[in-house]
Amino acid sequence: MRWRIAVSAAIGFASGAFCWFLMKHFHQDAADFRWALHLAHRLLARQNPYDTPLEQYPLTAALFALPFVRLQPELAAGFFWGISSSLLAFGLTRHGYTRLLVFLAYPYWAGILTVQWSPIIAASAFFPLLLPVTMAKPQVGLPVFLTRVSRRGLWACAALGALSLAVMPTWPLLWWKQTGNYEHFFPLLVLPGPLLLLALLRYRDRDALFLLSSAIMPQRWFFDSFILWLIPQSRREIIWTVFFSWGAGIWRWYHIPHSFIEVGRWTVILFYLPMLVVVLLRKQPLDLESHALPVV
Repeated sequence: MRWRIAVSAAIGFASGAFCWFLMKHFHQDAADFRWALHLAHRLLARQNPYDTPLEQYPLTAALFALPFVRLQPELAAGFFWGISSSLLAFGLTRHGYTRLLVFLAYPYWAGILTVQWSPIIAASAFFPLLLPVTMAKPQVGLPVFLTRVSRRGLWACAALGALSLAVMPTWPLLWWKQTGNYEHFFPLLVLPGPLLLLALLRYRDRDALFLLSSAIMPQRWFFDSFILWLIPQSRREIIWTVFFSWGAGIWRWYHIPHSFIEVGRWTVILFYLPMLVVVLLRKQPLDLESHALPVV
């Protein structure tokens, strides 16, 4: 346990410090995390948090951003990313250190540039009381919620939802009106996305359902797919999926996407299809805790 804490803390400190450096060096403020901070600031000032069409996060994100509102934006981003990475590392090391290799996946590094929610949402898969964080970015969090929900997690989500409504009863309607500004793609609908329906051949495997549920959610960029690295378990599975993921990084380095459909196509080819192969080639789940369907 002490080694797990030490390793997780080291990963959190290093990744958080690097995130802070990137924000300062490239003058990014808090990158995308600024929108959660914007919600929190407006909430504290008792003002309408949806005063701009660019604000597309639910109010639940503001509740997680409240501890960071007094910090400089770059420092807030660094702390948020570092805590997220530390929690994920602690969850991943429950049965050894092999799964820490998921931090090498390209979507993690795409996410650090814009301070995304994917790492902490992935971490919520291991800690029921952290499951409410899936409500901060539902299009990424819902697949995790549906396949990892437990009684404690469900009660925690209900408590956060009730708190958000008590603070601002009208926020769901205001937020829903903003979703029309969200540019996106659906992995399942972007060719060759329909191939992901083959995951139904393993419908008893939680990872297969997780993969398919993620594929039907609207997404915008490569970082949204980082949660898929909850699927690979063995060293071989992780290394191969990480290897293919960097094809997206190479493509992005030499090419400026002309549409989100382009991004979606490479997301499917380089992230989703390798995960589909992982799911289909397994003879049996590697461990019941990671793969059995949850009992609520």
